[in-house]
Amino acid sequence: MGEEKYLLPKEFNFDITKPRWDQGTFFGRLRHFASITDPRLAIASQKELEAARNLVNDFKRGMMPRGTTVEQIWKARHLEQSAFHPDSGELMNTFGRMSFQVPGGMAITGLLLQFYKTPFQVASMQWMNQSFNALVNYTNRNAASTITKKQMFLAYLTATVTGMGVAVGLNRSAALATPILARWVPFAAVASANAVNIPLSRQSEIISGVVITDENDEPVGNSKKCAIKGITQVVTSRIVMAAPGMLLLPLIVERIKHTKFWRNYKWVHLPFQVIGVGGFLLFMVPIACSLFPQKCKYRFSKLEPEVQESIRAKLGKELDYVYFNKGL
Repeated sequence: MGEEKYLLPKEFNFDITKPRWDQGTFFGRLRHFASITDPRLAIASQKELEAARNLVNDFKRGMMPRGTTVEQIWKARHLEQSAFHPDSGELMNTFGRMSFQVPGGMAITGLLLQFYKTPFQVASMQWMNQSFNALVNYTNRNAASTITKKQMFLAYLTATVTGMGVAVGLNRSAALATPILARWVPFAAVASANAVNIPLSRQSEIISGVVITDENDEPVGNSKKCAIKGITQVVTSRIVMAAPGMLLLPLIVERIKHTKFWRNYKWVHLPFQVIGVGGFLLFMVPIACSLFPQKCKYRFSKLEPEVQESIRAKLGKELDYVYFNKGL
């Protein structure tokens, strides 16, 4: 026999398709993203993910297993959101999920900060970093827009070359200045590469426009201006996410590098930086994701004239705002 299910009582009268907290405020978004970027969610098994999705679907149909609590419903919803793409509903690659940003980011950034002295080290670390970034960008793209494998490879290749070029070039200049400037070179390279990688990874949105909807999530057209706004916000968020760990941790290392402990126990250097970056990312991943609403709005009067005309013809009226998913 299947698990007994019952009709939802009145205390379960809420819309689970919307975030639990007000997304119109920074702190509401922060609570939301803290719940879906929790690194512990990245290790959830396929069985746990399917169970979470099934429970959420049961709730949407107005039925659920007897004894289920409100907290269990929201826990399942957050687990589902951490693993399934909001546009396509497909299960995302584990290493590309935002819940994997802390473990993945701390390992790669720790390596970037540790190995920055020679051109080979710089090039190798930037290649590794951009490989990870390309996966994250593709996984969290606006899935309503398509991009070819050729376009993805071009974005990856261009960002990698940019990161390498900036890092190697600045590394030589910084070597003639103060030591701390050399330690900040990886951040400059990462920021520059992100500014190239993300727009190129999502170039189809810029070329064809991102899908825009009315306030009821009904598609009304495509807009290039909305695509540019969303991508700009994502680039900003990614740079802010990396900044504290990549700028402050080098200051700490520079301060303690002359201590007896640091000189005598060189094996501690890499773990210290990896764990240090992890501490920063634990807070910065949800903070950076919360800087801008996931569901962006754009004033109708600022849309491309042809898009405005198309919407008027389709709906017979103008809208105050249109909405779109900016991606992560």
